[in-house]
Amino acid sequence: MIQRFKYILPVFLFLVLTACFKKEEYPVEPVIVFDRFTITGDSARLSLEFTDGDGNIGLRDDQVAPPYDPASFYHYNLYIEYWEKQDGAGWQPGRTPQGDTIVFKYRIKPFTTSEKDEPVKGILEVLVEPVYYNPFSTDNDTIKYKITLIDRDLHLSNKLETQEIIR
Repeated sequence: MIQRFKYILPVFLFLVLTACFKKEEYPVEPVIVFDRFTITGDSARLSLEFTDGDGNIGLRDDQVAPPYDPASFYHYNLYIEYWEKQDGAGWQPGRTPQGDTIVFKYRIKPFTTSEKDEPVKGILEVLVEPVYYNPFSTDNDTIKYKITLIDRDLHLSNKLETQEIIR
């Protein structure tokens, strides 16, 4: 009996330990979840939780060849669309005096230095500046953002919509 126990115990311990070190699995498309929005004067800090199954979020400064060239949509990998709640018209994209929609665009740097594709999970914080609201719109005090994160394989995340923000 003791002889059998001598062989069963190591196998049991191996199974328990390997179960503890199971790697997280996420979809290859980035997934973003709203964490918080903190206003500091005219600027604000937007915090998002994210996962990516192959861990390829972020662009290095030298990654400017197609499809990441400056003329491409993929030059930026984080888009924050600005929306305003207008009386009688509901939610509308915020616009500049020239009529262009307001979109904050960012190039997020890589989160890992590894060349291996490994799942990644974390918090992404972005400073929305110089102002987080539309300074050309004086009668809209309720805003929100629609956010998309893009990985290096050009996978788009879910389109995250923040809660209403009163400015």
